[in-house]
Amino acid sequence: MAIEAEMRRKIAVSIVAVGVFIALIVGIGATYNQSGLASTGGFALVGAITAFVLVMAGIGVWLSRSS
Repeated sequence: MAIEAEMRRKIAVSIVAVGVFIALIVGIGATYNQSGLASTGGFALVGAITAFVLVMAGIGVWLSRSS
């Protein structure tokens, strides 16, 4: 089964974005974990999730316009 070059690019960009998100979540957990996630860590976590949603929306728009 052959995958077109454009689809491979979309898959690669999505995998990289999700990998960065996972690394960010792990980094927040390692930084703000003092016997539980403190309120500052909670804010950082909410910010990371919000940023991920906005970045993925931006990537989707960019990929749809570049095809």
